[in-house]
Amino acid sequence: MAVDPRFSWPTRIYWEDTDAGGVVYHARYVAFMERARTEWMRALGFGQERTRTEHGLVFAVRAMTLDFLKPARLDDALDVTATLVQCKRASMVFDQSVCRGDQTLLTAQVRIAALDASTFKPRGMDDVLLAALKPYELQVSAQ
Repeated sequence: MAVDPRFSWPTRIYWEDTDAGGVVYHARYVAFMERARTEWMRALGFGQERTRTEHGLVFAVRAMTLDFLKPARLDDALDVTATLVQCKRASMVFDQSVCRGDQTLLTAQVRIAALDASTFKPRGMDDVLLAALKPYELQVSAQ
C-alpha cells in the first residue's frame, strides 16, 4: 500500500478542545498526535486491533518533547503530521507537527516503545511488521 512517509491527518478544533482562554488546551495536542500516528499505521494496514491480535504487540509512548509555537483556536482546521524518523526492532521515533495552513503551531518528537500485548513488557516487532515499517523511515537532518 502506498502511503506518504510524511503522513498528514486533518482535524478541526471544537469547544471541548479549548481552555478558558479560548485556545486549544495543551494536552489536546497529544491526542491529536496520537490519532495521526494511529491513522498512519492503519493506512499501512496495521490498525491497533490487528497489531494486537495478529502480532501480539501494542505500542506505547515512551517519551515526548513538545515545542508550542503558536496557539490554535476554536474552529481552526489543522493538519497533524507524523513522520517516522527512526525504526528499530523495539522502538520508533516520530517527528510530528500541528499546522494551520502554512503556519506551524507545534512541533514534537515522540518515542514509541513496542510492548507484548499480554504482558506489556518491552518486546521487539516481528519480521513482518518491521519489514513493513522500515521503508517509511525518513532520515531527517537535525535542526
